[in-house]
Amino acid sequence: MEERLEKLELLFMQQEQTIEILSRQLYLQQQDIRRALLEIERLNDKLKALEPSAVASRAEETPPPHY
Repeated sequence: MEERLEKLELLFMQQEQTIEILSRQLYLQQQDIRRALLEIERLNDKLKALEPSAVASRAEETPPPHY
């Protein structure tokens, strides 16, 4: 009975360690995701702020003289 109890305690300690490791990894991944989302938002804002191109679109261009 004593040996069985020791095995269970050892298993519990190992599982507790595993949970701590996984919890820490999850926290780090959440930070990475948060940073990536902020960077995406910053880049979106930067793209929206760009002025339109100096080149006219095809619809706005005057046709060549032979048309």
